[in-house]
Amino acid sequence: MGGLVQGNGCTIDEDVTTGYGEFDEPTRIGHDGTIRAGSIVYGDVTIGDRVSTGHDVLIREGTRIGDDVLVGTKTVIDGRTTIGSRVSLQTNVYVPTETTIGSDVFVGPSAVLTNDEYPVRSDGQLQGPTIEDGASIGANATLLPGVTIGENAFVAAGAVVTDDVPADTLAVGSPATTRPLPAALEGANQIA
Repeated sequence: MGGLVQGNGCTIDEDVTTGYGEFDEPTRIGHDGTIRAGSIVYGDVTIGDRVSTGHDVLIREGTRIGDDVLVGTKTVIDGRTTIGSRVSLQTNVYVPTETTIGSDVFVGPSAVLTNDEYPVRSDGQLQGPTIEDGASIGANATLLPGVTIGENAFVAAGAVVTDDVPADTLAVGSPATTRPLPAALEGANQIA
């Protein structure tokens, strides 16, 4: 049960826990990965090639991560989540269950994604946000359950997103409102 299957060239610090929990599937880490001290990666997690974590990261079961992803220090990925390739999750990001993050996405420090519309008040279905390819989420932004951040959209630092953000737009404020994407923010994210 559990265990670890890793590709060539991986660096996994001594005090990392992999294969945590009672799962039939092991932790799978692709080639050239780096998992730093204090991190816990549950069983039934699949991580692609060249993925690097900071210290004290938690990645729960059922998570699928693509290639060339950075998971910053003290970031929590609470499981049953899909993350594409060339993604940068900066320090202290919270990603809840039932979240989908596309490829070429940037999520700034201390951003909080949520998945429960009425925490502890009802037994509603959990639904995390969807962040489409090329989107950027600023530091300390909060995304409410079920919202979609469109392709190449940009959520400003500190914004509280309560509704979907269309592709190629800027979301600012609390609650966030959208406006055209300024020329300086147009184009693809350069994450690699």
